[in-house]
Amino acid sequence: QVQLVESGGGLVQAGGSLRLSCATSRIIFSSNAMAWYRQAPGKQRELVARITTGGTTNYHDSVKGRFTISRDNAKNTVYLQMNSVKPEDTAVYYCNANRFPREYWGQGTQVTVSS
Repeated sequence: QVQLVESGGGLVQAGGSLRLSCATSRIIFSSNAMAWYRQAPGKQRELVARITTGGTTNYHDSVKGRFTISRDNAKNTVYLQMNSVKPEDTAVYYCNANRFPREYWGQGTQVTVSS
């Protein structure tokens, strides 16, 4: 069964903004660090941003200052606010929940940035 559901992907112009959402269950959300990964054609999947249950964040160097990860505890939802997007941000974005020894993945949502 699907436990992580992404939404918000689509087509956006370079320089524009987009917000991705990932909804999950309370038990997963409250116990796991949440993260966004992305994978472009011909490239390996890479970590974009991560947020712990305590609110500590980590970002890939390429998105620092442009993307913000946050979590809404009332809605069991994690967000990725994407500002000043670039064509190189084009990829399938995946939501991830991680707490040793288990890991969960969403099915992915396509983000395409036009130049």
